[in-house]
Amino acid sequence: MTTNTTIGSSGTTVSQTLLDTMNGSNKTSSSSSSTSSSSSSSGTSATDMQQTFLQLLVAQMKNQDPTNPMDSSQMTSQLAQINTVSGISQLNTTLSSLSTQLSAGQQPQAALLIGSTVLAPGSSLTVASGASSAFGVNLANAVSDLQVVVKNSAGQIVNTLDLGKQSAGVIPVSGWTPTDSQGNTLADGTYSISAVGTINGQQATATTLAGAKVQSVIQQTDGTPGLSLSNGTTVGLTSVSAIL
Repeated sequence: MTTNTTIGSSGTTVSQTLLDTMNGSNKTSSSSSSTSSSSSSSGTSATDMQQTFLQLLVAQMKNQDPTNPMDSSQMTSQLAQINTVSGISQLNTTLSSLSTQLSAGQQPQAALLIGSTVLAPGSSLTVASGASSAFGVNLANAVSDLQVVVKNSAGQIVNTLDLGKQSAGVIPVSGWTPTDSQGNTLADGTYSISAVGTINGQQATATTLAGAKVQSVIQQTDGTPGLSLSNGTTVGLTSVSAIL
């Protein structure tokens, strides 16, 4: 329930909450008595706030105490604040519209990737006819040694690839002949991968990347384009680490 206050003989009605907020602890004296009534809450948009503020300002100026007039510096500060609120509201509207336009413009750009092989966050690779799908590692920092562990569907380690010293960034791994630690060709199927980086004996952050072909482009729930990949996953356009 919101209490409104009628100020002056003209019957100007303003929100008591807003009146208290604008006046602070020093409430302006009125030449006439005030009456309270119940009403619904006023609008909260920048335009509604500005209109309510101007009504309050006019009422204050009409009914100010001659012996204790309004402080002009406070009035200027209040005007600046309401203009700031209005400006921020307009800026948010503009940015929202710009974001929508940018998302729409990304759709045709993403369509150009159809048929291309990309690296995106993932922890698997596929072996077929003696060949392995592309994969990679994304490093937050340079490492003195980087190893990729390959496991079969049973969770057993079949091979460990030592990639040695690597700089920070994306390290694609393509053209690897899928063999086990004894040099035997791996059977066709899906294998899991994990990466372990080392910096001066300490483990470093390393994210594995799975390679797959882009089959189609879809619109995600947030309006941004998503890539439907051949490995059955869907990733956002910004999640693509490399295009091979």
